[in-house]
Amino acid sequence: MDDHTRDDSVGPPPDGRPPTGWRDDGQWEHATLRRAVLHGVRLFNSGAYHESHDCFEAEWYNYGQGTTESKFLHGMVQVAAGAYKHFDFEDDDGMRSLFETAFQYLHGVPNDYYGIDVLGVRTMLTNARNNPAVLDGWQIELDGERPEARPEDYEHAESLE
Repeated sequence: MDDHTRDDSVGPPPDGRPPTGWRDDGQWEHATLRRAVLHGVRLFNSGAYHESHDCFEAEWYNYGQGTTESKFLHGMVQVAAGAYKHFDFEDDDGMRSLFETAFQYLHGVPNDYYGIDVLGVRTMLTNARNNPAVLDGWQIELDGERPEARPEDYEHAESLE
């Protein structure tokens, strides 16, 4: 683990099969990435797409181009931006373009990356490009659940500004 992606406050995954990113020595490969996932997904699932975008984007800058971490985070930035276009601006052409790019970035990322159901995200990206109405009520699965935002998630997003 690089020191710039270390965060001892980030806990382990819930019981069950650990996702890609959890190491055999009982630590996250990149704990700050897991932190971005926790905040970003909960904000996304609560309809705070801009704030979700900011969580993923801020973490994305920690990784070099072409790494799995960078591809994953760039994809999630595009997912949040596409949802923002759809829900806040009713711009489905913009959403489709962002989702197409997100799909490309998420290609090859493990299906359970840092707890996110990436396969489910890729499936929704494909379905939404064909029928944007399927986005209504969609929430990203994290650790087998669909968690929503807590006050600390909004506080974290505000701290990134």
